[in-house]
Amino acid sequence: MKIIGTGRALPEFTLTNDMLSEIMDTSDQWIKERSGIRKRQVITSEELEDLAAESAKKALENAGMTANNIDYIICSTSAYEYVVPSLSCIVEGMIGADCPCIDVNAACTGFIYAIDLAESLLVARKDINNVLIICADQPTRMVDWTDRSTSVLFGDGAGSIVVTKGNKLKSIKVNSKSNVGILKYKRCLEPTPFITKDEKDAPLSMSGQDVFKNAVSASVADIKSVMESAGITKESIDYYIVHQANIRIIDSIRHHLDEDPVKFPHNIENYGNTSSASIPILLDELNRTDCFSEGDVIVFSAFGAGFTSGACVIEW
Repeated sequence: MKIIGTGRALPEFTLTNDMLSEIMDTSDQWIKERSGIRKRQVITSEELEDLAAESAKKALENAGMTANNIDYIICSTSAYEYVVPSLSCIVEGMIGADCPCIDVNAACTGFIYAIDLAESLLVARKDINNVLIICADQPTRMVDWTDRSTSVLFGDGAGSIVVTKGNKLKSIKVNSKSNVGILKYKRCLEPTPFITKDEKDAPLSMSGQDVFKNAVSASVADIKSVMESAGITKESIDYYIVHQANIRIIDSIRHHLDEDPVKFPHNIENYGNTSSASIPILLDELNRTDCFSEGDVIVFSAFGAGFTSGACVIEW
């Protein structure tokens, strides 16, 4: 596969750290020191499918395509009001596509998983030439807004890419090791007359230290693995685009790899953690500011609840 188009969409409302300090016991300094975040975009009147469709349309325009050119849609999302139909099916109708659609939930690693699935489809199916990948997440709807340890970290948004047949994916790895307790969000299903077990909703809970350690170790191991599979050294890599979870996690990954800060672009200060949308949102920002040159080697790396992780090497 190769990437031929990118797009992003964010909610209109900007929530700053100072605004958060008015509704909970926190401060701009407290949040910035622990996460690097200054502000984030938060869903108010928007629907998640509106952001997903907008980012998809922008990616199609950037690729010089219409929705009729798309042969498959893969959408990554973690928390969405509709259980059925899938977000991908809803967006298909909104953008005017006519193709198979599927949602995936690998939490914040969803973008890498979607790339892995798209590559498999492009290799295995002669009738599939163009795949639209949409990552749309609203983690601000998963947290307890009286809990400053989690709620201040997240923002909402959507990012999309269009991929087509090509030889620009040099290596990829996805991984999952079951560890439910360190990061989870649970919703109750509808009651029935037959349920006897105790059930209750629970907002997102996170063991910060465990997430930090798992994220750094998984990302470093995945990056080294895909570099080895691609037969490249770090001197060949132009950029590392890492899931925007926390600036301290990003810096720790960079230190473990002994890399130059200029190779680790970030936008977490403006958007917070947008889950699986974070990498494609950052990718679109960099693409539209002409940051990349043809032939640049880029490493993507993500990690999330599950505990899932993944990385890949892309030639631009």
